[in-house]
Amino acid sequence: MDLGIRGRTAVVCASSRGLGRACALELARAGCRVVVNGRDAPALEETAAALRAETGAEVIPVPGDVGDAGVQRALVAAVPQVDILVTNNGGPPLRDFRELDRAALEAGVAGNMLTPIELVQRVLDGMVERRFGRVVNITSASVKMPLAGLDLSSGARAGLTGFLAGVARSVAHANVTINFLLPGAFDTRRLRSSLETAAARKGVDPDRLGAERRDAIPARRFGDPAEFGAACAFLCSAQAGYITGQSLLLDGGAFPGVL
Repeated sequence: MDLGIRGRTAVVCASSRGLGRACALELARAGCRVVVNGRDAPALEETAAALRAETGAEVIPVPGDVGDAGVQRALVAAVPQVDILVTNNGGPPLRDFRELDRAALEAGVAGNMLTPIELVQRVLDGMVERRFGRVVNITSASVKMPLAGLDLSSGARAGLTGFLAGVARSVAHANVTINFLLPGAFDTRRLRSSLETAAARKGVDPDRLGAERRDAIPARRFGDPAEFGAACAFLCSAQAGYITGQSLLLDGGAFPGVL
């Protein structure tokens, strides 16, 4: 399918690795100019070079923490206009809610709610003026199915979803959409790291723990980041203009509800 976004410009946050990188790759394949971002500058340069080699697209690396106002300005200033914004940021580590002090709570909310909102504020009016815009926020399956220990992440991302749901309705008339992608367990470095940490706490083999988690998913496998990237690219497409304010869950059927 031709996604109808060739020549558009996309900013993809936290995209040197994992799901963010998968989104950047698919948008580059669709013919977009892509601004990629990450805290690890050498890893980001490697990603940018790999995406250029694979797709032939213009890929512009902007290193730094997306929560920093200067980095946000650099992301937007790297291109003449932003047609597509994919927000993404690492979540707080697994921790019992009793261990969260005020500083930790504020940091979690800043990273997973306030930062995406700030980025949307920077680009939304231009999208409305040009009568095209796509915003995709990468949140988490825990927004629908909260997990003990990820309370801060779940709460901050749910707050983002509620905040931007109303904004989405206010700009839909201008062919500007705001949606949310909710990943479950995907085969990424982050998943492997979390399994190793959990296995160490329990004193069990990481492979065994991984197999147990995988077998608990109805699809009987972890997600492929390429699948996630393809879903992101479709939500950014010209054909997705009638989809807005929605949360798309990609979890292999792990969430048992119907809504």
